[in-house]
Amino acid sequence: MIHPTAIIHPGAKLGTNVIVGPYARIEDSVVIGDNTTVGSHAVIETYTEIGENCRIFPHAVVGGEPQALKFDGEVTYTKIGRGTIIREFVTINRGTAEGTGITEVGEQNLIMACSHIAHDCKTGKGVIMANVATLAGHIEVGDYATVGGLTAVHQFVRIGAYAFIGGTSAVVQDIPPYVMASGNRVDLHGLNTVGLNRHGFNSETVSILKKVYRIFFRTGLTIVEADRRVRSELPQISEVKEFLSFVTKSQRGLSR
Repeated sequence: MIHPTAIIHPGAKLGTNVIVGPYARIEDSVVIGDNTTVGSHAVIETYTEIGENCRIFPHAVVGGEPQALKFDGEVTYTKIGRGTIIREFVTINRGTAEGTGITEVGEQNLIMACSHIAHDCKTGKGVIMANVATLAGHIEVGDYATVGGLTAVHQFVRIGAYAFIGGTSAVVQDIPPYVMASGNRVDLHGLNTVGLNRHGFNSETVSILKKVYRIFFRTGLTIVEADRRVRSELPQISEVKEFLSFVTKSQRGLSR
């Protein structure tokens, strides 16, 4: 199912049932998994691996050279997880030698139209980026996090799992797991209870996480003091451990 106007380098490897639309270009050292669709005029650049059952919509550019002044043509990579949807005009850049060397988009992501993922970023499973959301370099996004439309995220920021960032926000510091944030610059607005309920978190877990949130962001305690209090007063369920691990490892500081 390859359109006759598509340009595919002989060094590219395509799996079974791959569909390539009109005028698409697939470069050398590209690997595309089974049952993936590459839309018309899409470009898959060199050193890119795309998993099975992905959909690449028209005019997307995946694996382009990073927009980094120190990049000097070195061999770096882009990896797209299985089941991910990349909509029209999305751009995803490959890694850099001074970073991790790879940009990784996780499984079952939805990257909506005109969004950008810069070099050395890593997204988890089930991440949603709404239209024109932008990740600068070296950003990590946890599983099932959502980045709203027209939101810009500063380089080296981390976004925790199940976090929800509202549209037209500017994110310059880390966003902890399980919370809601929005604004320019972002403020936190409580726990992402709707998202947690949709993903099957039980009421007891949500209640404990609400208490964690209050201790960290409503008592005036320092991070060290809040961490100590949560460890001593609340059950150390896996979600609490993940929250504490995230906030205590923050390098850019936390959005508050």
